[in-house]
Amino acid sequence: MLIILAGLPGSGKTTLAKALARRLGAVHVRVDTIEQNIRNTGAEVGPLGYMVAYGVAEDNLALGHIVVADSVNSLTITRRAWRAAAERQGVPSADIWVRCSDRNEHRRRVETRVTDVAGLVKPDWAATEARIFESWETEPLIVETAGRSPEEIAVDLISRLQMEEGLAATSDE
Repeated sequence: MLIILAGLPGSGKTTLAKALARRLGAVHVRVDTIEQNIRNTGAEVGPLGYMVAYGVAEDNLALGHIVVADSVNSLTITRRAWRAAAERQGVPSADIWVRCSDRNEHRRRVETRVTDVAGLVKPDWAATEARIFESWETEPLIVETAGRSPEEIAVDLISRLQMEEGLAATSDE
């Protein structure tokens, strides 16, 4: 299965992605890490980060791994491309919209988080608020992160994916 996370910076995507990957023994494909490593070469990033991520995800799906895709994923074209990677490998995919509805908590996260990718400059609150998030073509599963621990959210999401999307019960619950 391809678990496709989407959401604004600071919503909790990467924290959730890591928790899911640990619980499911899944591969975590993080676009921020890929893009920063492209930047480190001096190359222009453009769509390269996402294109590399789709390929890495697809390779791992072909090996039978669950993949957790971690990116802002705010554009229809990127969401389509993630789903197409899963379709080419004949595996299900699930669109997950990660949100933090508590504006003050969301802002606190954006303003206080420390990068764990060397050289990565995270967007500030103004850039986060200005981010355009295109409408969804398909109905995503919505995950609320305000006031909940990452582990609690991961357990809940795995349960939802097992019921709604047919995720095999492989987690270490």
